[in-house]
Amino acid sequence: MDSANLDQIIDRHRGKPGDLIHVLMEIQHENHWLPRDSLHHVAEALEIPFSRVLRIATLYKTFSLTPKGRNEVHVCNGISCHLRGAKKVMEAVERVTGLKAGETDANWRFTLETGSCLGSCSVGPEVIVNGTHHARMTPAKVEAVLKEYP
Repeated sequence: MDSANLDQIIDRHRGKPGDLIHVLMEIQHENHWLPRDSLHHVAEALEIPFSRVLRIATLYKTFSLTPKGRNEVHVCNGISCHLRGAKKVMEAVERVTGLKAGETDANWRFTLETGSCLGSCSVGPEVIVNGTHHARMTPAKVEAVLKEYP
């Protein structure tokens, strides 16, 4: 992300409550991660210590200091989903994407994550892609769902 884009994001939020978090959220949304040089730029522009920026960037799970794919795939492995076949759904996602949990593919198309509970226990197993919930997933549905995300 170039400094002109960073400056536009910073200027939109400068002086507002929670400006640092909002700036980081917007950078994360556009870039899919928070590069270290961007964090230094934010610290300098907002006139705050880099250590504070880094502390916030590492405190919240929503932020990533490593590159992520355009599409973040989360497979629930909580007890309800597990009992309904989440392991086989995860295996299907791994087969279709070629990834294991925590990995990003070489084309930056997908990042695969798991979670102990994604909050929709009654409709599991569940896969969430970019915030969209796909309930009652089966291994047979995985490929069709992931094809929706270029």
